[in-house]
Amino acid sequence: MRIQQITLRELPLPLREPFRISSGVVSERRIFLLELRDADGTVEWSECVAGEHPNYTSETVETAWMAITSWLAPRVLGVDFASPADVAPALDRDLRGHSMAKAAIEMGSWGLTARRSGVSLSHLLGGTRDRIITGISLGIQANPDALVARARAARADGYQKIKLKIMPGKDVEYVGAVREALGPDAHIMADANSAYTLAQADHLAKLDAFDLIMIEQPLGQDDLVRHAALQRRLSTPICLDESITSLDRAEDMLTLGSGRIINIKPGRVGGFSVSKAIHDTCERANVPVWCGGMLESGVGRAYNVALASLPNFKLPGDLSPSARYWERDIVTPEWTMDSDGMVRVPRDKPGIGVTVDVDRIDNLTVRREVIRA
Repeated sequence: MRIQQITLRELPLPLREPFRISSGVVSERRIFLLELRDADGTVEWSECVAGEHPNYTSETVETAWMAITSWLAPRVLGVDFASPADVAPALDRDLRGHSMAKAAIEMGSWGLTARRSGVSLSHLLGGTRDRIITGISLGIQANPDALVARARAARADGYQKIKLKIMPGKDVEYVGAVREALGPDAHIMADANSAYTLAQADHLAKLDAFDLIMIEQPLGQDDLVRHAALQRRLSTPICLDESITSLDRAEDMLTLGSGRIINIKPGRVGGFSVSKAIHDTCERANVPVWCGGMLESGVGRAYNVALASLPNFKLPGDLSPSARYWERDIVTPEWTMDSDGMVRVPRDKPGIGVTVDVDRIDNLTVRREVIRA
């Protein structure tokens, strides 16, 4: 594989409704796409999942754009790679951070290789599933009744896991209301996005009463030690998200006992090679993983679905269908979910498994830059 050209595009895509977490509200997503073209003219697309503001990680659309154009793209353009697994080391060499920018290129190289080889991205990664169990993430609501209404609708739609975003003042009462409304068999979890401190451990322990699948990232985004102390205090499993930025961090979590589950977001950890290494390490340790979402378009969703087809993704991922977030996606067919709450893995199609709507992307693009070998 030799990438000859990378075209960067930014396009605004309004959400169907604002999505609120503890650190802010998103109403419109700045979608950042990469179009990778190899020496033979084969094309595949990828997505950089960096956000508009540095509230989830320090990366943003602006920093990722600069990192790709200034430092990362020159490292891969015109270079012969025997395998997409060789791309990550080239991007990492003497270049710290910028994981989401690196992931956009690294994952795109996997997609391009799959397209060139005429196999599905899931097959190339070693995926084993034809369908993926799907969950939904519900943003913070104005009151418990509003959250209950959303949760009931989600369960009626077939979602097999319901994630409730929480923050101080909108937590125990809200989660309790959903548990009471949906009953003991509903699979519910809470996600705090680092909104709490260890001083609030007694308060967080009140969530143990609701038999949650997990509580995700309750403490600081770079913390492992305090999460270990909190996990000893809770019976509810802690799942780490923001804290897991590399294989080393995952191994440290296992050693310290900082949590019992990992949410693998490939953009957060730098791409598929690291994601697969974390997956394999957790599988050997009997620690389940699942794939979270970053409000991706259908392009980014394709990569998440392929990753989630690996065998140790045992918990439902945040892989909601396109219509959950967008009036109209930028791929065809749009991602859908069946009545059993499952998303189909396009293992019979080469590359990422969906067709990018280039005309729609052209109409929406507000910024474009071409980088050539």
